Amino acid sequence: MLKKLYQTLLRHRYKLAVFVILTASSVTCVMLVGARVAYSDSGRYTQMIWNLFLAWIPFVLAYLAYALSWKRPLLYFIIPIFAFLWLIFFPNAPYLITDLENLGDGFGEVPVWYDIMLVIWFSWTGLLLGVVSLYLMQEIVKNVFGKLFGWVFVFTVSVLSSVGVYLGRFLRFNSWDIWQSPVEVLRDSYRLLRAMRPSTIGFIGLFTVFFLFVYLTLYAFGHLLQEDNHD
Repeated sequence: MLKKLYQTLLRHRYKLAVFVILTASSVTCVMLVGARVAYSDSGRYTQMIWNLFLAWIPFVLAYLAYALSWKRPLLYFIIPIFAFLWLIFFPNAPYLITDLENLGDGFGEVPVWYDIMLVIWFSWTGLLLGVVSLYLMQEIVKNVFGKLFGWVFVFTVSVLSSVGVYLGRFLRFNSWDIWQSPVEVLRDSYRLLRAMRPSTIGFIGLFTVFFLFVYLTLYAFGHLLQEDNHD
């Protein structure tokens, strides 16, 4: 039994390593906030812990969907449900980047470099959670519909998530509002798309390009060893 467990862990060692690293990074984020609160007696940035928790939801959903996708009977029934929930919560992962906007708050409570490291650590962890979960979902789409559809999926999700981040940052919506106030979310989203001010287009466009650059860079790094092995 132990030998079988060892072989299973060995076969999935990279997936396990990613999970452990992201868990350690998230724990570090929480500890950084805890140390800041203890030092400054201020609760500033504690809300980022909740944002980080929300960023973990699409990551967990993607892992579950990927694990279940190898079972054909579930592929066309359970996976679409997971995919829908994943898409709703996915913007929470890249959303953490926008918390960099709060860096100007609370200067003087702790050294400036500490706040910079704290916010960047949260942002980077959220970004990685998003990249890994998107990669897993891309693999599911690729296995079912082909490589081209997999990349169309990545581009589409990048655009939609940028819209979601905009709604969260500037209109203060969150993923729960889709369940609690779906009509209001749809109405305001329609108004947003209908008006499309230059600042809105600029944010959504730049955020989409930024996220795609990060995703493509990490995707390329992840396939470097595979390329060497083929050579």
